[in-house]
Parts: sequence; C-alpha cells; structure tokens
Amino acid sequence: MEKYKYQYIDGRWREGTGAYVLENRNPYTGELLYEYRSASRADIDDAYAAASRAQKEWAKTSPQHKQQMLERLAAAINELREEAYDCLIAESGSTIPKADFEISTSLEFVKLAMAFPLLMNGKIMPSNIPGKENYVYREPKGVICVIVPWNVPILLAMRSVVPAVATGNAVVIKPASDTPGSAFLIAKMFEKAGFPAGLVNVVAGRGCDIGDYIVEHPVPSLISFTGSTEVGKRVGALAGGQIKDVSLELGGNNVMIVLPGADIKEAAKAAVFGAFFHQGQVCMALNRIIACREVYDEFARELVSIVSTLKVGDPADPETFIGPIINSGQADKIENIVRQTLAAGAVAALEGKREGNLIYPWILAGCTNDMPVAKTEIFGPVVCLIKAADEAEAIRIANDTEYGLSGSVFTRDLYHGIQVARQIRTGMIHVNDQSINDEPHVMFGGEKHSGIGRFNGRWVVDKFTTEKWVSVQTGYRDF
Repeated sequence: MEKYKYQYIDGRWREGTGAYVLENRNPYTGELLYEYRSASRADIDDAYAAASRAQKEWAKTSPQHKQQMLERLAAAINELREEAYDCLIAESGSTIPKADFEISTSLEFVKLAMAFPLLMNGKIMPSNIPGKENYVYREPKGVICVIVPWNVPILLAMRSVVPAVATGNAVVIKPASDTPGSAFLIAKMFEKAGFPAGLVNVVAGRGCDIGDYIVEHPVPSLISFTGSTEVGKRVGALAGGQIKDVSLELGGNNVMIVLPGADIKEAAKAAVFGAFFHQGQVCMALNRIIACREVYDEFARELVSIVSTLKVGDPADPETFIGPIINSGQADKIENIVRQTLAAGAVAALEGKREGNLIYPWILAGCTNDMPVAKTEIFGPVVCLIKAADEAEAIRIANDTEYGLSGSVFTRDLYHGIQVARQIRTGMIHVNDQSINDEPHVMFGGEKHSGIGRFNGRWVVDKFTTEKWVSVQTGYRDF
C-alpha cells in the first residue's frame, strides 16, 4: 500500500509538527507499513483556519457546481478503488468482500448526496404582524469535525464528509491511530477530484494528545463522532461545554430474537453474517442471539455447523471470511471476555483459538444476560446464545442493556415480527434479516448509550445544516 506519511492541510501535503512519530502496522502480519509524525495543536489550528476560509467561498457556489464536483469525486473514488482495497486490507485487516462493501457503499453515499445541494430549501411563513414577511433560510453549519473509527474507516468517514460538503460545509477529519491511511486516501480522492484547497483537511495523531483539542477548538460548530460509547461520552461532554452540536454513533450490544416457527436455516445463515462479518468488529454486529426454547437446540446446531466451515486467515485471500483483530490489545480484551464468561458457567458450543491477532470464532451457549459476553460490546468473532422461555422473556432480555443500536427478529409471521421489533428499544431493527444494514437513503442511528442524532438521507441534511429566520417589515410598525 502507499505510504501516507504527511498531514493534509489547506490543500498541501506536509509533515506533522507533533512531538511523536507514530507507526502504522499491518494487524495480520505485524509488518511496519510506515511511520509518520503526528499532528500538533498548531497543525489543527491551521486545518481549522483553512477550512473556515474555504467554507465561506464554497457555500456561495451553485448547487449545480457542487453536484458536478461530487460527480468528479465519484470518478476519483473509482480510479482509486484498488488503492483503497490495498489500504483497507493492509491497515485494518479487511477481507476483500468487506473492502468492496466499504468502497461500493461510499460511492452510493456520493451519488445520493448529489441531490443534497437542492435540499437547502427554506420557507416563507405568515406573520401576525401587519406588513411583516417571514423567511426561514437553510444554511450550512460551517466547519464540521469528523472523528473516524478504525473498523470501517473509509465508509464511516465518507457518510459524514460527503453530506457535509454537499450541504456547503468544510471538514476537518481526524482518523483513528490504527488506520490513518484511510483518511489520507479520502483526502487524495477529494484532491484528485479538484475540490478547493482547505475544504477537506486531515490531521492524524493520538487521541490522548489532540483528541480534546480538536473537539474544543472554537471553529467547528458540529462534531460528528463514530466510535466507542466511552469515548463518545467524553466527546459529548467536551462539545456540550462549548455549546457545540454533536452527532454520536456509538457502541452496540445487538440482539437477534429467533421466535418459534422461524426458518431456522435462514436465521442461522443470517446470524453468521451478522455476528462474524469483519471479525465482529462492527458496531451493528450481533452480540446476543436469544432463541425461544422450542427452537434453541436446533438453531444452535445449525449455527455451529455453518460457522465451523468459515475460513480464518489472511484477509488478502479471497476465500477468507474472518481476518485479524485490529491489534493485540483488542485481541487480549476479547480473550478475557471469553474466559470470564466460561468461568461464569457458559459452555463453548464452538471453541475458538488465537494465533497472533487471529481469533477463530467462538459460539458460547447456555449464556445469561448477566454474563460478561452478554453485557459487553465484544467487537470480535464471539457470539452468545441465550435461551428464552417464551417471546415475552425474549423481549425483556433483549431490552435489558444500556445499548440500542441495531437488531433482528426472525419469524414466519412478518406482521407479528414487526410488532415484536417495535417493542425492542433500539434505533434500527430488521425482520428476517441480520443486524448489519446501512442504506444511504434510510435513517441510521441508535438509542440509549448507542448514540445521539441520525445519519443518512434527509436526516443528515437536517443535522449538518441550520435554519435562520429573516423577517422583513414592508411598512414601518407603530410601536
């Protein structure tokens, strides 16, 4: 993969001025991909200053011009597709299908966003004051800070960056320390498409060094953060102290409910994808599968049968379904959760193992909702099975979590599936499908500790813009 050693600020590639030289390593081989100097506070100042200047001019451009630039961005993404695959495989351990999903969906976001410049519509409203005309204008927020996670780094950046730019904003991106190259590749895409200097900037560094500063900085009016609930709480607190708006997409402890009479083979196939896609390192991944007692044993057997056939190994191998965990610290955490859960009384219906950063899939049966594997966002190739006495207990168990991002219900009675789905307190839930779904035109977001705000479609347009009331008094008032 290309070595992205420089920060991207005001349309220029330049070395960071931070105190630390950081490494980017391949999570599968451990190979050092490259080193780069981190961004400093001064670099962040420069990035925000550039974004502020560029945004003022960009906001004045016509909707047609913005659409033309987005068309050029789509072309640039296609031209850099192979480079994007190399980057995602090398630095994030993405399998080839996962990398393809990420780039293809990013393109869908760009295509949908071509309509956003035409959604900057306002209102003319009546007034109770004689001679007054009321106008409500929709305007860009200004500069938006986008803080990106390491698990789906290009797509989860683009779903904020693209609509931000399409609605007249400028952007400063901070990537995760494990996957800086993906964000610099995004900068390269915008540069190749010919966007104005300063409109999109990327500054990379450790969160403990620059994370607070990039949030508290006076320039950005909205922080779009995707990541863990723990860090999201910190971001929300810092932004709230500055009266900044936030869009927070946080952790999940997602559930699949398998009801009596469900098609067990189809439910198991869906569960495999929902639990183990990208090694389970997806905020929407299934942590818990709650099966009613009538179908529990059959479902467990079918799930084990399918998962046992999954290939684990080199993410560059087209046949690999489960690649490496992002780093050894995360792999250690997953192993610890499994050990604690087994000690609490769960049994291994399918026993995994570890080879470096590879973790072979675990299926833990006989679990209860108070076990570590059921209470924690695992973010690895581990799923737990919980037996429910009946549907009512399944719903109660499903809701007994602080999270509420995504979920799934399997039943042959589709209308009843909708009724059950509506009883689960979550932002998204899917009947007869698994939990990992994202369509650019459909609302995306969670409840409870899984986040604040909504992405995609008209929802993100509303989030990334603001409304201003301008009234005109056509005749002087008599005060």
